[in-house]
Amino acid sequence: MITASIAGVLGAGALIGCSAAHPAATLEAAPRSAEHWPIHSTDRPQPATVEPGPAAAPAPVPVDAEVLFDGSDLSRWRSAEGGPARWKVEDGHLEVAPGAGAIVSSRGFGDVQLHVEWMAPEPATGRGQDRGNSGVFLMGRYEVQILDSYRNTTYPDGQAGAIYGQFPPRVNASRPPGEWQQYDIVFRAPRFDAEGRLQEPARMTVRHNGVLVQDGAVLTGPTAHRERPPYAAHPPRLPLLLQDHGSPVRFRNIWLRELD
Repeated sequence: MITASIAGVLGAGALIGCSAAHPAATLEAAPRSAEHWPIHSTDRPQPATVEPGPAAAPAPVPVDAEVLFDGSDLSRWRSAEGGPARWKVEDGHLEVAPGAGAIVSSRGFGDVQLHVEWMAPEPATGRGQDRGNSGVFLMGRYEVQILDSYRNTTYPDGQAGAIYGQFPPRVNASRPPGEWQQYDIVFRAPRFDAEGRLQEPARMTVRHNGVLVQDGAVLTGPTAHRERPPYAAHPPRLPLLLQDHGSPVRFRNIWLRELD
């Protein structure tokens, strides 16, 4: 979810709905439409579990990619509340410091191919949403959920690989806690006209550990807690956000390629 302090960093419109409605025809075109189910419905079918194969070394970085974290420092990040990022950097990885708040990239992006590697804490503690919870927010608004979903049941639109509150992953491709996992995300930002009306909704394709879990999903709007707000006009480039949800999730090898 996006807090008021985060909204201040990301710019006007982060928490404010707009009068421009998402085109109904676009929503109904997708058979997995989020609006067919109440948000966080536990009656929604659970995705089948697949074995994604063993964890591997960090993925190679393309020559035209911008590296946001290479294991050494947080120079490309800052606190979403203002000031330096206060997460831990050690042994080549970045770790959420619970209570330190979310961090955001030092500059904004629009359409991107994003690669993120993450690890849920081991041994696992808690269950459901209280186990290895974090999130990757494109433009600080549109979340791909991070969660320890290995033998851990929760509402389908809130498990690992979900577009939070909207689309469950097509399958559960989670590795056990303590093993490195990968997200490869292709994100197309929404487009607004000069008056702030929505022209094109955001779209997202996600691979989790190499397995396709979101295939050109058409987002209904930004991520929110227990609701699906409409789109609000915002700048074409905004920072990436990594969430502090109180769990010491680790990250490494974060890079992206701008597509616009």
